[in-house]
Amino acid sequence: MTDTAQTAGQEYLPNHPLMRTGDLEEARHRVAQKFCDHRLEVAQPRNASLNVHHNHAAGRHVSINYLQYGADVTIDPGMLGSFYLLQIPLSGRARVRHRGSEVCATRNTATILNPDRETHMDWRADCRKLILQIDKRHLTEVARGLVGTALPGPIRFDAEVDLTKPGGAQLKHMLLSCARAVEHGQLLANGIGGVEMRVEYDLALALLTLQRSNISHIIERSDGRAMPKGIRAAVAFIHANLAEPITLNDIAQNAGMNVRTLQKGFQRVLGQTPMRVLKNARLDAAHYQLTVQRDKPSVMSVAFANGFSHLGRFSADYKSRFGVSPSQMN
Repeated sequence: MTDTAQTAGQEYLPNHPLMRTGDLEEARHRVAQKFCDHRLEVAQPRNASLNVHHNHAAGRHVSINYLQYGADVTIDPGMLGSFYLLQIPLSGRARVRHRGSEVCATRNTATILNPDRETHMDWRADCRKLILQIDKRHLTEVARGLVGTALPGPIRFDAEVDLTKPGGAQLKHMLLSCARAVEHGQLLANGIGGVEMRVEYDLALALLTLQRSNISHIIERSDGRAMPKGIRAAVAFIHANLAEPITLNDIAQNAGMNVRTLQKGFQRVLGQTPMRVLKNARLDAAHYQLTVQRDKPSVMSVAFANGFSHLGRFSADYKSRFGVSPSQMN
């Protein structure tokens, strides 16, 4: 039997009930305790009867939730602040406005909410969701380990998750499997142990590698191999000095090796010269800054802030790496 058939009418985590209520204020208060403060309103209060079910199982960095309201509701949490939410509809529909886009969430379409972007949702009465809450710091730490260096800024996912495609289907399968393991006492039964820590890591890794984000291009270009200490030091120095006019000799001295050894090490481990890694890191940082949807900086300020002194050369290098000119990102 497929996941879709199994989830048609199933309530997940029934042995982890957090709340059963028909009272609007209680529902808002209790849900806020596990997520964040928000505005909750019934769309047609005279004709609707709330029937809120919230089941909740928490680990150290993640929680798994089953949530239904039983009436048409609007939910306005503003910014989540400290966590991401992967919301997978099990039935019904919801309209989600987030990060400048509007998504109709159905059993074929899930959503990911980013911590620093405002959200507004309209859930239909028949909407039931399985929700993964994941701590921002945990996700960022996993991402740093994955790419082997510091990130250019906050991670922001595309809001829409296509559950009919392999990546989305795998995310759904993983979350359903975790929920069933909790129900059967195989996960989160005796506190936080090695199994739980591994599952939390795997869930963060799955989000980073299966759903598009503003660091997907960095992840895809990282081969994941462990780097020798000297190369790690050189890469760290590069990322700490993107705006500075550093030279090959500067990188070698800070990595504690001579220039020739540095060059050979970069070619062997990364398949690139140190200066190519520096240029790409600068371009990646610029790309991140130009994809920020709120208060976008100018192309010139981004170029200069990331060590490019020649605007025309920056534009050409940017287009070569990302397929569009930087002016098209504004």
